[in-house]
Amino acid sequence: MSDDSKLPPSGRFQRLRKLAGLSAQLGGDVIVRGVKRLAGSEPSLMSKGTAEKLVATLGDLKGAAMKFGQAVSMEPDLLTPEVRQVLARLQNEAPPMPYAQVAEVIEEEFGKPPEQAFAHFEQVPMAAASLGQVHRARLADGREVAVKVQYPGISAALSSDLDSLGTLVRAVAKTAKGLDGTAYFRELREQMLLEADYLREATLAKAFADSVRPLTDLRVPEVVTSHSTNRVLTLEYLAGPTLKQFLSENPSLEERSRVSRLLARGIYGPFLLTGDIHADPHPGNFLVMPDGRLGVLDFGAVKRMSAPFVEAHRRVFKEALAGQDVDGLAFCREVGFTVELPDDEARALIAGIMEIGRRPLDAPEYDYATDETSKAMRTFFTRNAPKLMKIRPPPESVLFMRSVGGCGQNLKLLGGRLAMGNLFRELLALD
Repeated sequence: MSDDSKLPPSGRFQRLRKLAGLSAQLGGDVIVRGVKRLAGSEPSLMSKGTAEKLVATLGDLKGAAMKFGQAVSMEPDLLTPEVRQVLARLQNEAPPMPYAQVAEVIEEEFGKPPEQAFAHFEQVPMAAASLGQVHRARLADGREVAVKVQYPGISAALSSDLDSLGTLVRAVAKTAKGLDGTAYFRELREQMLLEADYLREATLAKAFADSVRPLTDLRVPEVVTSHSTNRVLTLEYLAGPTLKQFLSENPSLEERSRVSRLLARGIYGPFLLTGDIHADPHPGNFLVMPDGRLGVLDFGAVKRMSAPFVEAHRRVFKEALAGQDVDGLAFCREVGFTVELPDDEARALIAGIMEIGRRPLDAPEYDYATDETSKAMRTFFTRNAPKLMKIRPPPESVLFMRSVGGCGQNLKLLGGRLAMGNLFRELLALD
């Protein structure tokens, strides 16, 4: 029998109790360090010891709690490299479930154990993440594959986390209309619950492969339909280190810049070509392949944006690259923003945000090692918070911003140099 004690707890009370215990342990350290950061005397929002506790608890919980930890691990402006290295283990190195449980899931899905469903199946996982873990295997026809097996009970655990977060979101909305995030939460909740359906992910992987077909320097693994079900997803095995592993090898500036270019093409290319975005762009989801291409993994969070949203962005990028004045307010209204400020005030605020956001686009060659875009955005939002709360983006933009923000964080971690304007001109010329 499998050891269920090593599986993530799925009950709402169990998960809340673990999170409450974590909050009590970590709260003081984070608050003290946060105050010191504001005073300019502390480089990191948490200590290495705090990070270790966070990884241990969120790694056991998995689900949405672990996804939160993955997002925190990508914040280069808030954490020291030492702390980020600890938190990065949440990207694909969570505590794995026992092999007996893996075998159980596969037998339930295929009616036979792994040793019969596959010609060979590695018992030790390649990676363990928030919803499932990945094992290397080989099919009867000799193809090398990666098999993602879902943690039993993780769908219930995910729902528990989101119900708990939803209670908090609704409470905030009742006390302050300007902080009402219920529409954005609904968008995230729906997306995250769908990620537990691996057959849906298989469909998204195929669609994403079609989206990047013109981008021959990117590689999306083929789906093995015969060995994929709602809880098991089998994909072609792609070789190569993840971005995290790639950086640990101390690559040259030239190589970091080359990979940065590939990453930016992998995020912005599908969006500009077909409207597809990869909304879970943490470093564990990209591989630097031996043939020089960038492998893209994990398609549960892929979303196709609406045609008006995509076309408006394409037009604005073209205008910016041509040196034309961009009417930011008109653009925001076109893509679905709600604006509750006089036009002149709203236009000035939007212009300020766009000026910060387009700095990499305007530079002949942008140095991401010294990038302070995120820091500048946080400062701008802090200074203008009351007014900016009256300019609200459409719910569908939440995942787009998650994708773009994650790409920017990865580019800063890579620390390469990138002619972003030329990259966008190339992508826009592909239509």
